[in-house]
Amino acid sequence: MSMLFGLMADLLVSVLLVATIVTSLRLSRRIAGMKVHDAAMRATIGDLAAATDTAERAIQSLRGTLSECDRTLGERLRLADQHAAALSEKVAQGEALIGRVEQIAALSRKLAAVPAPPLGAAPEKPLPPADVLKSAAESVQAVAERAARRLANRAAA
Repeated sequence: MSMLFGLMADLLVSVLLVATIVTSLRLSRRIAGMKVHDAAMRATIGDLAAATDTAERAIQSLRGTLSECDRTLGERLRLADQHAAALSEKVAQGEALIGRVEQIAALSRKLAAVPAPPLGAAPEKPLPPADVLKSAAESVQAVAERAARRLANRAAA
């Protein structure tokens, strides 16, 4: 019986040894496969790190561009405000000029409505000197205001 027991023990050890060899081969193949995947994973990680660096540089560049755009837009808005103020002043000057032209046209219509006296005859109803002086004073004042604005504009520029 001890011989049978010894033979069975040897047989069991042999089966276990074969099972160990098979398992070792499988593990070896898996490890080799993992090494291939490990190399691919390392390459992927390297590519990811390079892409991250590129993205960081692009973000920095975009921040710089955004800052420059903000500064340029601010300058353009200030310039637009200056132009709007100047245009508004010119419109006001134009309206004042139109008002003066309307006054002159009204005065011209009044003068045209008065019939001209015959040659050598005195006019029947002369314009009152106060109206003539008032009209002349208004014209002189308008010219003086316009000259003062032009001087102020030149000094500001």
